[in-house]
Amino acid sequence: MTWLYDFMAGPLNTVAWIYILLPCVFVGGLYFTIGTGAVQFRRFGYAMKNTIGKMFKKTEAEEGAVTPLQAVTTALAATVGTGNIVGTSQAIALGGYGAIFWLWLAALLGMVIKFGEVTLSVNFRERDEKGDWVGGPMYYIKNGLGPKWKWLAVLFCLFAILASFGIGNMSQANSIMDSVKNAIISFNPEFSNTAAVEWGVGIFLAIVTAAVLFGGIKRIGAVTEKFIPFMSALYIIFTVIVIGSNIGNIIPALKLVVVGAFNPQAVLGAGSGILLKNAVVWGLRRSAFSNEAGLGSAAIAHAAAQTEGPVQQGLFGIFEVFMDTIVICTLTALTIISSGIEIEFGTVPGSALITAAFATVFGDKIAALFVAFCLMMFAYSTILGWSLYGTRCTQYLFGIKASKVYQFIFIAIVIVGCVSPIEAVWNLADTFNGLMAIPNFIALFALSPVLFKLVKEFFKDK
Repeated sequence: MTWLYDFMAGPLNTVAWIYILLPCVFVGGLYFTIGTGAVQFRRFGYAMKNTIGKMFKKTEAEEGAVTPLQAVTTALAATVGTGNIVGTSQAIALGGYGAIFWLWLAALLGMVIKFGEVTLSVNFRERDEKGDWVGGPMYYIKNGLGPKWKWLAVLFCLFAILASFGIGNMSQANSIMDSVKNAIISFNPEFSNTAAVEWGVGIFLAIVTAAVLFGGIKRIGAVTEKFIPFMSALYIIFTVIVIGSNIGNIIPALKLVVVGAFNPQAVLGAGSGILLKNAVVWGLRRSAFSNEAGLGSAAIAHAAAQTEGPVQQGLFGIFEVFMDTIVICTLTALTIISSGIEIEFGTVPGSALITAAFATVFGDKIAALFVAFCLMMFAYSTILGWSLYGTRCTQYLFGIKASKVYQFIFIAIVIVGCVSPIEAVWNLADTFNGLMAIPNFIALFALSPVLFKLVKEFFKDK
């Protein structure tokens, strides 16, 4: 099976990302920005007022639906995870400081892409046989493009199911295990029984995942609406403390990011091996891994929301990308860069970089415990969010009964992620991400006239 892994992590990964997904993010982002009248910029204040401004307003969802807060926290649960912590660290280590600039740019374009995905998902959603609202790319392909495009919906679901095992499962479980192992070593440097940690963490995660997963979207929403706001606020507070303690390094850090975006070797030196291509590719990759704009995944969660209309729910897509990437990923990057810790460029780090950055203020033990706790909560919530995505895709392809089989497999894969090498896990996750974006972008471009009409009608009198 080595040849299959080499193909998927090599040529297939390159085609999916370099030649398809990244150009689609740029071209699609610009196209949707123009077509929607730059809704993510011109209507940013309106979006924030009508998302975060109303998100915590107490509401009750009808049968078969979830509240707007539960929908957005379920989607955020799948995005606010290891991509914000480990993924941002990897962007810096593999692409240099300048990768953060390209991460920002991809996020600004990603805001309108995810807005479009969510809007179309709600517009073309339907009720399943249990009476629950279901939607996502497979449904806006089916109900928007018609029966002749059913193959494209099938393709999306197959890729999304595979992606759920990578981005939404193995990489998250692996990062939890790695952070727990680091925390143990910080207290006992001589500890060597890593296999016991890997299996122990894997089995524990599988059990607690099963406890929530079999309760359906309402239970997932109930858990994530409590997890995500608390964990996000706690993580932001810790990063701000570290950044504030190194306030004099903020301007130099931003300079490293901007200069490194166009000339990495000017700030890292020729010996680093980091080229402009590395900065662009890893910045865009880790942006997509973090906020999932272009993948179509979050649209599946938003389709279940009780909402006034498609565009109203689409505004949450703008909020999600802004919070996930512009806020949390930026804070992670500034924490690492401003702390002045040594970075081994060209390697694939786990949670070691952000832990070392926190340790400059809080000490090794507190930093290791805090990162382990954050990653456990963030990554666990991501596992829950992606379990819903894979379940919905399995349900679309094979029916509701088959979704239980998928859920058992998904739970078993959690353990596999904990005992697998980190580089293999992240390589496969990247490949599956890139593949599921292909049918999604085809549908987004084909249905763009519908999106532009919905936006124009909604903002006509606003």
